[in-house]
Amino acid sequence: MEGGPTVNLDKDLQAIQEVRDLCAHAKAAHLKFKEFSQEEVDKIVAAMAEAGFQASERLAKIAVSETGYGNVPDKTKKNQFCTRDLYESIRELRTVGIIREDRKNKILEIAEPMGVVAAIIPTTNPTSTAMFKIIISLKARNGVVISPHPRAVQCIKESAQVVYDAALAAGAPEGIIGVISNSTLQATNELMRHRDVDVILATGGSGMVKAAYSAGKPAYGVGPGNVPVYIDRSADYKKAVADAVAGKTFDYGTLCSSEQALIVDAPIKQRVIETLKQHGAYFLNADEIRKLGAVLVTPDFRVNPELVGKPPQALAQAAGFSVPDEVKLLIGELEGVGKAYPLSAEKLSPTLAFYGVNGLEEGIRRTIEILNFGGRGHTAVIHAKNDDAIRQFGLSVPAFRVVVNSAASIGAVGYTNGLMPSMTLGCGSYGGNITSDNITAHHLMNIKRVAYETKPLSVPRNGTTWRPTSRQHGEAPYNKALSSDVSRKGSLQHESGGPKKYGSSGLSETEVEQVVDAFIKGKT
Repeated sequence: MEGGPTVNLDKDLQAIQEVRDLCAHAKAAHLKFKEFSQEEVDKIVAAMAEAGFQASERLAKIAVSETGYGNVPDKTKKNQFCTRDLYESIRELRTVGIIREDRKNKILEIAEPMGVVAAIIPTTNPTSTAMFKIIISLKARNGVVISPHPRAVQCIKESAQVVYDAALAAGAPEGIIGVISNSTLQATNELMRHRDVDVILATGGSGMVKAAYSAGKPAYGVGPGNVPVYIDRSADYKKAVADAVAGKTFDYGTLCSSEQALIVDAPIKQRVIETLKQHGAYFLNADEIRKLGAVLVTPDFRVNPELVGKPPQALAQAAGFSVPDEVKLLIGELEGVGKAYPLSAEKLSPTLAFYGVNGLEEGIRRTIEILNFGGRGHTAVIHAKNDDAIRQFGLSVPAFRVVVNSAASIGAVGYTNGLMPSMTLGCGSYGGNITSDNITAHHLMNIKRVAYETKPLSVPRNGTTWRPTSRQHGEAPYNKALSSDVSRKGSLQHESGGPKKYGSSGLSETEVEQVVDAFIKGKT
């Protein structure tokens, strides 16, 4: 893995020179790598995923030691997720040569790599995000240069070294992966704007994401999370509580997809509160809510980095009170959302806001209010057995991941459902992002299309009598004619021996022909 020069320069100048060297080496390696076969690429990706998986616990220990965020068991699971689960999700993805042939429309689709990826890595999930971005970059035949958060340089470098060594052993060209050693703001800006960088993959604070989008390069960024969880009266409330506690306490709340507020339907509110207490929740009084809000959220409503990923006992101590050792998370019941209620903002720690509502519509309104305050486009959760309630919730809330009956933190990233495993969650236009997808390898390749002629110029087109036809809504005419009491081949004969009648509406043969003719004309 490429490192920087040792010349005696100012730190910023040295970092900028290092970036230039890393980008040049990654570009040269990419030009070799883009000629690899699918089998060669897949061999390298498998080797990286296996090496990262085997090193998951060791890397988790380094991350916790360096950053002070989270805990080793959960960071180990995140590292395993970003190697094992990620690999399984992209294993069959073709990223070389002709990847699809549309015989009907006579179009060939050909995969082309983007080039060199500038990957910005946060301090909250450093080792897992680094391996995730490296693996998806190389799966699409790109080179990658990593810009680590200054508080997580060593653990990110070690994670990259693990997968780089495995990639080289499997045949990858030298220089295909690089990590900035002198991590500074100037170095990151130089990386994002370097001529050899082709696309930016940014995970971090809102300032970093905005910088990525303004760098003049194609960029994938993410918006902030402020995930509301609605527990409907139809929910299995015991499972809902267990999921919420598990999700919020996972790695002490460092995932941007972790639960931030519980919104509980009135008929089950007291039962939910009692169950939360049984799971180790501590409900704050009014004074404790005020004190905790004052230290968790800065005056300009940013997360206090000194209290990210800390256990509840440390949070309470910082706020000037204490909680028992068995407490797993802190909960404050609030009356509203906004700057007057600091705990209604995103909190990357085991703390939750709590709201009572009366019915689905009120729950949806509160969910929307929380997302609009911070977290538009990211994630929302509903716990319910009523499928109509789930669908109405999904249709109504401004979030592009609606997790159903599962923990938010690990559900949104694809650990407990069919979403694509990802550590970079797009928030769409609602969150100022270009995509609402869980970003993965196919987002890092171009698709070339070879299109054969199917509509020759020699064939005239209607230039006089054409009129648009509307898409059919509801029950189409042919559904009425061919209802359940009519076979594909024939009709029903009235027992009286009279004229044949078709369908449940008793259409005559002439009427059926008229309906079918009208339908066919409408489709041509």
